[in-house]
Amino acid sequence: MTLDRPLTLAEKVVYGHLDDPTTRAVRGETYLKLRPDRVAMQDATAQMATLQFISAGLPTTQVPTTVHCDHLIAAQEGAGEDLARAKSENAEVYDFLSSASSKYGMGFWRPGSGIIHQIVLENYAFPGGLMIGTDSHTPNAGGLGMVAVGVGGADAVDVMAGLPWELKAPKIIGVKLSGKLTGWASAKDVILKVAGILTVKGGTGAIIEYFGEGVDSLSCTGMGTICNMGAEIGATTSIFPYNSRMGDYLNATGRQGIASLAETYSENLRADDSAVYDQIIEVDLSTLEPHVNGPFTPDLAHPLSQFKAAVEKQGWPPELTVGLIGSCTNSSYEDMSRSASIVRQALDKGVKSKSLFNITPGSEQVRATIARDGIIDTFEETGGTVLANACGPCIGQWNRSDVPKGTPNSIVTSFNRNFSMRNDGNPQTHTFITSPELVTAMALSGRLDFNPLTDELTAADGSSFKLELPKGDELPARGYDPGEDTFQPPMEDASAVKVHVDPSSARLQLLEPFQAWNGSDYEDLPILIKALGKCTTDHISMAGPWLKYRGHLDNISNNMLIGAVNAENGEINSVKNSLTGEYGAVPDVARAYKAAGVQWVVVGDENYGEGSSREHAALEPRHLGGVAVLVRSFARIHETNLKKQGMLPLTFATPEDYDKIDPEDKLSITGLSTFAPGVPLSVVVKKPGGVTLNVTVNHTFNADQIEWFKAGSALNKIKSDLLSKSA
Repeated sequence: MTLDRPLTLAEKVVYGHLDDPTTRAVRGETYLKLRPDRVAMQDATAQMATLQFISAGLPTTQVPTTVHCDHLIAAQEGAGEDLARAKSENAEVYDFLSSASSKYGMGFWRPGSGIIHQIVLENYAFPGGLMIGTDSHTPNAGGLGMVAVGVGGADAVDVMAGLPWELKAPKIIGVKLSGKLTGWASAKDVILKVAGILTVKGGTGAIIEYFGEGVDSLSCTGMGTICNMGAEIGATTSIFPYNSRMGDYLNATGRQGIASLAETYSENLRADDSAVYDQIIEVDLSTLEPHVNGPFTPDLAHPLSQFKAAVEKQGWPPELTVGLIGSCTNSSYEDMSRSASIVRQALDKGVKSKSLFNITPGSEQVRATIARDGIIDTFEETGGTVLANACGPCIGQWNRSDVPKGTPNSIVTSFNRNFSMRNDGNPQTHTFITSPELVTAMALSGRLDFNPLTDELTAADGSSFKLELPKGDELPARGYDPGEDTFQPPMEDASAVKVHVDPSSARLQLLEPFQAWNGSDYEDLPILIKALGKCTTDHISMAGPWLKYRGHLDNISNNMLIGAVNAENGEINSVKNSLTGEYGAVPDVARAYKAAGVQWVVVGDENYGEGSSREHAALEPRHLGGVAVLVRSFARIHETNLKKQGMLPLTFATPEDYDKIDPEDKLSITGLSTFAPGVPLSVVVKKPGGVTLNVTVNHTFNADQIEWFKAGSALNKIKSDLLSKSA
């Protein structure tokens, strides 16, 4: 490729992995075919991805691939009890993933090993690499200078099968960092501020690239935190240039050879001078305030100095019920040691946490190290509960019992996402996101509106005191303790390994191929639901207790769109069946349509499908008879996932046309016989009284993706191509 201009770091990495190096890339326009270095999958998404890979009929994965058991462990009592219960309850799924990993050449990280993104950072991420992962927070590896992108399982299957991975050439948003963090400000506050600037969709179709002299003041794991939460602004991924802090982390985690190579080629691991960005945001770290974002959306940003007034003005519950630190975003040794320093100050004054306080180590290595160094003892002394090395409450795996469902309450976390009902299934839980240091301080006070810069705590002797600045080590002075060995390496000879799926299982189900397009336009389709407002993948396919069905498409389809708000009546999980006139649950009505041979569509609002990479949010509508989703705009991963499953993700050419469609209308999608890249389609809207109107809709299909649609899914196309090659 010849561009005749300076390159950003993101461009160097992405274009350096082109399948065809002569490709001429235009940001925001060209579809690139890329060759990732590796694939990582968490256990909830790995089930369906592995089932799809099995369906493809290939003997082994073609690139290094790992499976990580982190999503199926529910927080309830504490690490030991919760892990033991998860191993028992999920034995069938863990056995399936373990045997499939052995059979198809994948590494397998057993339950208790830690969260996928922390494991990747500790073991696999490297500067200048390209990886994909079946989790939206895969960009965490950008903290080690890697382009790491969250994808759906079907994308992972492409790469595992040895095929190129397709990505539209991203735009590049530059974030220039100057100065140095001071006071209570942390790396988390960088992304909380950027989220407030860009909003949940401002990064869509773009890579966020950080640069400037302020970068060198951040730790490697701090950079990972920033990249991790870049998913909440819709970014394809985020990345930092290589520096000595990355080298320190590589050395500390036993990768001296990679550190040496990165140092040798460091000029290639940063942007060229005068590199051009599509947009530049400047953040002065020296003046950056601590931030608290929320509730209900991660881009509602509040500088700490203004947060107390916002709590009072908005009437948010001021009592803090629970503080939670950890998760894939903030569970490094540095995070834990800084939080422990705050706890120790309070303990020395006879003060323990007034709120419930939960701690989630990011990996077995971090857990073992903070246990050795007395940090876990400190957390437990304040009344904290150390949870398993897993996602837990961050993804709704939290059997919460302290507050009855439906009770308004506030929690504060160091997590990355705070949609309604996400953490505990309670729509009245107001979830706020901040740094682990602030979470800890607030938990000690028991107040959401506590500001450690200005407010005081009361010591056991009745005196008042202010918390001093948090302190902690970037890396453990005595090195990392690896803890228990939880890794199952790929087998050299897996010919004798059997992968069994019980036909009567409620957890696992072999996949049947979707039907190919019949060659005709879609006529008189009922609208299953017209979704009002925010409709994330959590609304489309909830996690929490539903995670146990992630390997069984028919069973998990019973959660399809049960969290979406029906524009007709303002209710959730209540839509009219156009065949009977009666109201029912969304999945029940969809099943009734499917049984009657009636295909259907979904109409949605802005940034439809934001949030997780879960492809179940596309698989479920396809399985239950949906053919199209028509919205004002899409989140990137969900739009791709819909295409992969043979559905039509369409956007209103005129966004206001969303308001012209009523839930009882019938839609016909025309122009499919001449379906072509860049050519809009038409939707004929038929009102109940017989009045019709024409709406123009856009799509982003390229020629290859149109073939997915015609074949019924991308997997169908892969299988037919493989059969053609072997014939």
